Amino acid sequence: MYTGKREKPCCLCGEPETTARIDIPPRALQLCKHSDPIAWQDIVGEVSLYLCENDWELVEELVLEVGVLPLSRCNAARASFDLREDFEALLNDVRDEPDHRPLETEMRADAAAAIDAVQRGEAVGPQRLVQARIVRWALDDLDADRTGASDRDHSGYSAETHPCTGGRKRVRSVRQPTDDDKADSLTFLNHQVYI
Repeated sequence: MYTGKREKPCCLCGEPETTARIDIPPRALQLCKHSDPIAWQDIVGEVSLYLCENDWELVEELVLEVGVLPLSRCNAARASFDLREDFEALLNDVRDEPDHRPLETEMRADAAAAIDAVQRGEAVGPQRLVQARIVRWALDDLDADRTGASDRDHSGYSAETHPCTGGRKRVRSVRQPTDDDKADSLTFLNHQVYI
């Protein structure tokens, strides 16, 4: 029986008690680990990722201070979403594949509004700003993958113009982080290293 979306455990550690929720477009679920078997094209509405208090602090720091997209460490199996088949079973009716473009447009506009408000000095809650940046970065990365590789990082600079690199080449960390790395936010996610 279809019961609707339910709150899930923390998408990073599995802790059942969560304090924060981030909504992402269905296409962004591809960036989460273990997402391969999930037919994101059949998701109706947004995907919700829940975080426990400790992991929320980590994600907030990584997104707002470090500029890292944390979705690659989020477990897609712990995401909350509705599938088209659930609605078909509930309504005993066959539905067309959902069109995600209006939802993506709405989420992009909301993200842009939140980021613009911060730039104007208006108060925007940290959860809204974290979600805005994650949505923007995820969709930008997916669009770049679709149109060809991009050499831009999440600060908006290219490797040649980034003030921290001095024009040095950007490479990705080759070591995959383990659960023991979780305490160290710089090695917890695949991060950019400048040489």
